[in-house]
Amino acid sequence: MADSGQRRNSAQQTTEQGIISTTLVRLTQIFIFLILTLLFSIFIEWLGMATQYWEEPNTQHSEMMLAQELNYLNEDFKRSVIVERPAQFAKNFADEFYQVTFVATGLKRVVIWLATPSIQVKTGSFRKTLHDAYMTAESYILAAVVVIQIFAVRLAVLIMAFPAFILLSLLGLVDGLVQRDIRRWSGGRESSFVYHWAKKIVYPSLVLPWIIYLAMPVSIHPNLIVLPFAVLFAVSVTVMASTFKKYL
Repeated sequence: MADSGQRRNSAQQTTEQGIISTTLVRLTQIFIFLILTLLFSIFIEWLGMATQYWEEPNTQHSEMMLAQELNYLNEDFKRSVIVERPAQFAKNFADEFYQVTFVATGLKRVVIWLATPSIQVKTGSFRKTLHDAYMTAESYILAAVVVIQIFAVRLAVLIMAFPAFILLSLLGLVDGLVQRDIRRWSGGRESSFVYHWAKKIVYPSLVLPWIIYLAMPVSIHPNLIVLPFAVLFAVSVTVMASTFKKYL
């Protein structure tokens, strides 16, 4: 009896540790994914500035993108299931993101220190060299700051849009289970091939909108990204539920 109790406790502890470790790993992967996406967005913006691909010079392209993203929120996102005022939530989220990435880390003080050298600094000194290097790359640094704000606004939009995935997936699950019962009682054929293909679509339909929307180098309405993938996710859930095993 004691051995069986110890085995149960050991199995329970192993399960709890597995859940905790899995959760930590997933959170770490999400954090790394967001950082890499942000760095890719900054790189694309810098590449467009360096090659003069953008029609707007210097930081005007990123500033116009930020203004357009906020305009989408003000005009088309009046309500949300999560927050009362979506536009204000996105603005506050972007401000907090800026505070964490620039103010709390001290990067803002460093930039100000580089941008405003002392008058007493001699020509050819290390401080003067850093100031000259900053002035050369000033437009790129300011563009990176604006891109980070755009990233934060889009991240807030995706957070507010997540209930759409949940609602559509619930509708798809109910519809799929109804189709499964009809197939079960009418002697319909069972296809594991279709089920596994639908299962493969679930994860990409959840991840791709974050990759595409967050890294998009031009301003685009969020509905053009969120809704197609939300519908694709719901359809895959419907197919999975309808083609699941007839007998458990």
